[in-house]
Amino acid sequence: MNMYQILEQAIISGDILLKEELTIQCLEYCNQNQVSEEADFKPKLFKEPSYASKCRIVDPRELPPRKDFDTDEGLATLVHAIAHIEYSAIDLALDAVYRFPKMPMEYKIDWLIVAEDEIRHFKMLKAVLDTLGYEYGDFPVHCGLFDAAEHTADSVLDRMAIVPRYYEASGLDVNPQIIKKLDNRRKHPLVKQLIDVLNVIYEEEIDHVHKGDKWFKYLCEKNALEESIYFEILERYKLLSKHRPHINVEARKEAGFTCSEIKKLGAKECK
Repeated sequence: MNMYQILEQAIISGDILLKEELTIQCLEYCNQNQVSEEADFKPKLFKEPSYASKCRIVDPRELPPRKDFDTDEGLATLVHAIAHIEYSAIDLALDAVYRFPKMPMEYKIDWLIVAEDEIRHFKMLKAVLDTLGYEYGDFPVHCGLFDAAEHTADSVLDRMAIVPRYYEASGLDVNPQIIKKLDNRRKHPLVKQLIDVLNVIYEEEIDHVHKGDKWFKYLCEKNALEESIYFEILERYKLLSKHRPHINVEARKEAGFTCSEIKKLGAKECK
């Protein structure tokens, strides 16, 4: 079995069920076999994200505001936006395995498990969207995470710093704020269902960030680098100065961040 061909097929497919089937196939294979790197294997740089065939991609500034959660359409725009992040995260997790074949087997298994989780998250959100009468692709999206994968394609250290340790960690800050905004509408059955889904995502994303933290630190140690290089990487990608109004101190600590890092990211206190 050529796992990298299967991963490539999973990454470019816009069919969530096929993605799931191929991801499970790769995970089962990794759990039972040694994966040998093909001597002539060169990972492809994908020209467009797998959702390009079903979603209209726009500049982030052109996305509709998500403030009115009292209407089905307003709620659907929120669910769609979160579903899009989870869908994008599937391809990012698969790409982390596909693009960096020299990484250890434990790394491969970790990110295939993350891909499985992200598929499940997407399917849970899709169920809410379906009940609201909408489909994935009904609202415009941005391709920020696809761009992040492209920009970090040559460095697994940058990938671990930017994707799990920056973007997914930022999700730990934002998720509780979304739940707080929805809380006074939880009598609406679909809002309650969405809150339940967001709570599942929140708990599992802590583990995803922790996996990224583990492999970031592994790479720092392997390459005799100080872990403070994290901030140099953020600076290089123009992310360090981004405003972070709600730093989730406890979730970030659970995911592996130090108090020194959390304060440098903008938290006033960390114990």
